[in-house]
Amino acid sequence: MTDKKYRVFIDGSSGTTGLRIADRLAGPAFAGTIELLTIAEADRKDLRARAAVLNSADLAFLCLPDAASAEVVPLLRAGLRVLDTSTAFRTAPGWVYGFPELRGQREKICGAARVAVPGCHASGFISLVRPLVELGFAPADYPFSCHSLTGYSGGGKKMIAAY
Repeated sequence: MTDKKYRVFIDGSSGTTGLRIADRLAGPAFAGTIELLTIAEADRKDLRARAAVLNSADLAFLCLPDAASAEVVPLLRAGLRVLDTSTAFRTAPGWVYGFPELRGQREKICGAARVAVPGCHASGFISLVRPLVELGFAPADYPFSCHSLTGYSGGGKKMIAAY
């Protein structure tokens, strides 16, 4: 057993997604194995201050709007493992799509420094349709369509506060 604590920073930890990740990582399943890094409230919007804390981590979660994720990523060191929850990098070169249930993705995710976390709507749709394609019940080029709606939590902190 190792005594190493993995240093984790959640950029955007005050938002809905960041709060949920922080709660999970602070729970008993990770006790003694994770050190959650923090940033001073005054520095939360300071790009350089955020980048400095991010670069001191072993693993970083970006729980930010697309533009904020895209702004900070160029400042991150190459070896930093990053999971981005925005849509900024979901189809970007050099990023692995973080849906381990897809054939071959688990291995790619394990070895990736940059992982684009799929959204909840895409995850729900893919998890229902992909097995149908893989088992031959539907052709890969079938023109599936999906209509989905989100609740107020999908609107972020401002919408949650309003409702």
